[in-house]
Amino acid sequence: MHSSVGQWIIYLLPPLVVAGFALLAILERRRLGPAAPAGFVDRNGWPVALFLIVAVGLWTVFMIVMPLMAMVDLSFRPKLAPPQWGGPKDFYTLENYRYFLFGSTTSTDAWNITHLKAFGLTIWVSILITILDFAICYPIAFYMARVAGPARLRLMMLLLIAPYWVNEILRAFAFRILFTQQGVINKALLAMGLIDQPVDFIAADVALYSGLAYAYLLMMMFALYNAIETLDKNLIEAARDLGAPWWHIHTFIVIPHAKPGIGSGATLVFMLTAGSIAAPLILGGPKTLWFTPIVYDRFYQAFNWQQGAAYALILLAACVVFVLGVLKLFRLGLGEIAR
Repeated sequence: MHSSVGQWIIYLLPPLVVAGFALLAILERRRLGPAAPAGFVDRNGWPVALFLIVAVGLWTVFMIVMPLMAMVDLSFRPKLAPPQWGGPKDFYTLENYRYFLFGSTTSTDAWNITHLKAFGLTIWVSILITILDFAICYPIAFYMARVAGPARLRLMMLLLIAPYWVNEILRAFAFRILFTQQGVINKALLAMGLIDQPVDFIAADVALYSGLAYAYLLMMMFALYNAIETLDKNLIEAARDLGAPWWHIHTFIVIPHAKPGIGSGATLVFMLTAGSIAAPLILGGPKTLWFTPIVYDRFYQAFNWQQGAAYALILLAACVVFVLGVLKLFRLGLGEIAR
């Protein structure tokens, strides 16, 4: 397919999808009839509804849909000089995706081990960091929502938020200073006699994984706190009166109620971790494999924006699959985790 034809098809897809969703919403309201709940326009009036529709629509189209569609279009184009764009050589091709798999636009004899390994490691570590952040944040969020008084809650909120007033890049450099062979952690371990010589935490990626887990901790924390805070305290009291142990209360009462918060926090932490660029560049060791620096390299080192677009879409597809997996695992609707 010639790129000029395919470009029109790609840019027509978003309006068609929006029209499809609008049609489904209209059919759903007609099916429910009088039992249908009051719509947004009925609750807020036409002026407010029209303003929000126009504002959100413009933001979505110009800041999300059009750049994404341009990226999709670019990912299927061959690398050509600008004067050749739209010419006879400008056909849609899968060579950029083939390069991701095989390291070549023509040969399929060997796998592109470096890029595939970096992609797999990025996804796997992002999942582990998401689980780690949940394990760290859940007890703190539960304490803040169900145990802490107003004064202590305000203090804990301040202590959580204050470190994030510092720029993310500066925090990454601070972690690098902490984990270097002459850093605070190695000096403390040497002084306590726990190690005989400094440990290279940078090369072992300990600094990277710690920095990533810390960078997006608040995303999980506030999502869990908001979900647990809405839990009726009487449910917990009733379970305790009936003799339920603490683990039973959390497993069968608190966590099921907090599923939307868990899903929302997991989605945010995973996507931000998988798409992080500053932390891997600053905290990564000489042999660190992380996918986003490879995407950056395609754009700004190899000057191959077509391959960079394909790599970025592959990472986006992995994030979408993760979100759908979270929805399936927790049996949630998309609206529940966006609430």
